[in-house]
Amino acid sequence: MHASFIDIILSGWEALLEYLSAHVLTCLVPAFFIAGAIAVFVSQTSVMKYFGAKSKKVLAYSVASVSGAILAVCSCTILPLFAGIHKRGAGLGPAIAFLYSGPAINILAIVYTAKLLGFDLGIARAIGAISFSIVIGLIMAFLWRKEELEKVNNPGELVLPQEEKTTRPRGITLFYFFILVGILVFGASQKWLITSALLVILGLILYRWFQKEELRYWIYQTWDLFKKIFPILIAGVFMAGIIKALLPQQVVEHWLGGNGLRPTFTASLFGALMYFSTLTEVPIIRALMDLGMGRGPALTLLLAGPALSLPNMIVIARIMGIKKTGVYVCLVIIMATITGMIFGNLIIK
Repeated sequence: MHASFIDIILSGWEALLEYLSAHVLTCLVPAFFIAGAIAVFVSQTSVMKYFGAKSKKVLAYSVASVSGAILAVCSCTILPLFAGIHKRGAGLGPAIAFLYSGPAINILAIVYTAKLLGFDLGIARAIGAISFSIVIGLIMAFLWRKEELEKVNNPGELVLPQEEKTTRPRGITLFYFFILVGILVFGASQKWLITSALLVILGLILYRWFQKEELRYWIYQTWDLFKKIFPILIAGVFMAGIIKALLPQQVVEHWLGGNGLRPTFTASLFGALMYFSTLTEVPIIRALMDLGMGRGPALTLLLAGPALSLPNMIVIARIMGIKKTGVYVCLVIIMATITGMIFGNLIIK
């Protein structure tokens, strides 16, 4: 029996109300403030200067694999940054690691995944994204090692802006981030006494060590991220509720149920071709899981979806060529499929 138009709209509305009541205040609001703080107080210059072809590999890949945490971008928004560092002489491996990790491991995505889909999927997404970026970067650098050797001998220059200086001790900034993360964790756990104490400590730190202009810029960056991402996220949650009402459960169970090769590969291919705005993949996957999607395919979609899309592939091909792009896409699809199968079968046992 087909759902009526009213039922479809109500399904979207119910999904939206559940999301707003359960996830916004205790989860996303602190996460947006952390993302805004990262944008202000973590220098992208200090991250990107390690990507050069002559940089030490351990350092270059380590920085590239986690640098996505300072961004809240989708598979298309990362492209200008990737094009810039690639054109100016970054090593292929670290540049690819940055390209993958950028949309896959931002702090908002990981927190939201853990909150909505489960702690195990949130952790698996974080570990998988970091591991994928390093492994795929190393494979790409090995396949085009002759080209990389030429780049080492004739490096381009990463033209980066000067870093801003501050008189605040670095330890205070680290402690500030520690407090923000604590507010997020304990707030999401609804431990209000600890959360309140951390908010008081945060207020004292801000009053003593931070300038008014820095705080204004922090609020501006937080609000800028919020207004760019939250409306799209709300639309995504609403659409996920509609999908849940429209999509027959037997179809989802047939193609995406279980944790075998077919459902994980289907999820990986679907994720690679579809475009997901930042965070919208999470409520969509939640709706598919409610209809019978396995947790293995869910992780596969989380690892393949944010990093790739059809528009993303077209632009990457123009930046580094069709051959390299084809290898990169195949590596993401294959690794996401295998990881989903392993994860899905491990958690069941």
